[in-house]
Amino acid sequence: MTRRRFLALSAATFAAGCVMRTPHGGIAPPVMDAAAFHAVRRYTGTTFGRIAHVERGSGSAALFLHGFPLNGFQWRGALERLAPYRRCIAPDFLGMGCSEVAEGQSCAPDAQVAMLLALLDALGVDRTDVVANDSGGAVAQLLLARHPERVRSLLLTNCDTEQDSPPPALLPVIVLAKQGRFVDEWLGRWRHDHTLARSTDGIGGMCYADPAHPTDEAIETYFAPLLASRRSRELAHAYAIALERNALASIGPALARSRVPVRIVWGEADTIFAAANADFLDRAFGHSLGVRRLAGSKLFWPEERPEVIAEEARRLWAAADRRA
Repeated sequence: MTRRRFLALSAATFAAGCVMRTPHGGIAPPVMDAAAFHAVRRYTGTTFGRIAHVERGSGSAALFLHGFPLNGFQWRGALERLAPYRRCIAPDFLGMGCSEVAEGQSCAPDAQVAMLLALLDALGVDRTDVVANDSGGAVAQLLLARHPERVRSLLLTNCDTEQDSPPPALLPVIVLAKQGRFVDEWLGRWRHDHTLARSTDGIGGMCYADPAHPTDEAIETYFAPLLASRRSRELAHAYAIALERNALASIGPALARSRVPVRIVWGEADTIFAAANADFLDRAFGHSLGVRRLAGSKLFWPEERPEVIAEEARRLWAAADRRA
């Protein structure tokens, strides 16, 4: 499918308006709060540990890969909107969220890919649509490059690229992580002081456009598991330190060969990843369906604008289904 046909399909599919509706015409259910999210969390045993994940919906699978230092709760709005159309699976990466990591297990991007394959196998998923943000986008690209038979489509938001991994803005975090200070000095302070967390000096000002984000319950859901114990701190630091090496080096030829349909949606106000990354990704993939740019949106816009994720995912999935 060409970009022109993709856009034409988009216009036809969504001409009725932007209100998300179920296949039966009902309005999409409200977004899960933290209590509901925790209540439906499951754990699946793998050689990598017990992987925490939330599932909504049924049928063909869609895999949602979160950013750093977040977890699957990032996708709560998208999950509820897309559950009528896919079996939506949002895992917590090794070292993040509630996943229980095996002793001695790496938290590097390569290991995350292997963990996802083991999780998909355990859940009986052969192929999946992938939606990814931030460091989850790097893992998604590795998954596509090395195991293209497992990926039906890829929706990428602001994330690493081969030329920008890690981004310069992440280097101070990596330095603090090596010193064992990042979790307490940054995440701990933000958890204790939500006003600071949402300020220009906190994760809110750095990564969100809406000054109400992250919400109180999001701050608790993201940071409490990482501050829970000495081991959780060590794993979070290991996750950050592993990002120092460019895991996407030399990935270009594999992405260029891929015929998996890819759509890129980019927040233009991102201060972590360069705006040029969107065009780089558009050129990198063998079957890119183009870039949509969101004026004023920052790195973690998928949490603030889940309706855009749902809209773009449904368009992309329709395109992928037509190719099947």
